[in-house]
Amino acid sequence: MDWRKHIHSDFNIMMGKPVIIGTRIPVDLILEKLSAGETIDQILEAHPRLNHEAVLAAIAFAAETLRTDVIYPVLKTA
Repeated sequence: MDWRKHIHSDFNIMMGKPVIIGTRIPVDLILEKLSAGETIDQILEAHPRLNHEAVLAAIAFAAETLRTDVIYPVLKTA
């Protein structure tokens, strides 16, 4: 899946948040909905401008982004 065909970032659209091309739907919204238990079909029903490939692109974008060399802070718990 080449997420670059579906996602872009432009400071003039949603202040540069990555969005699905041709929409103002940010990738993080799609990921939040999936993590809350919504199905792809439910997301597509709520956002008719999306398609199945765009939702998969959001997941691929997140996976690739998390593979970068970044240190994520972890809170210590007792």
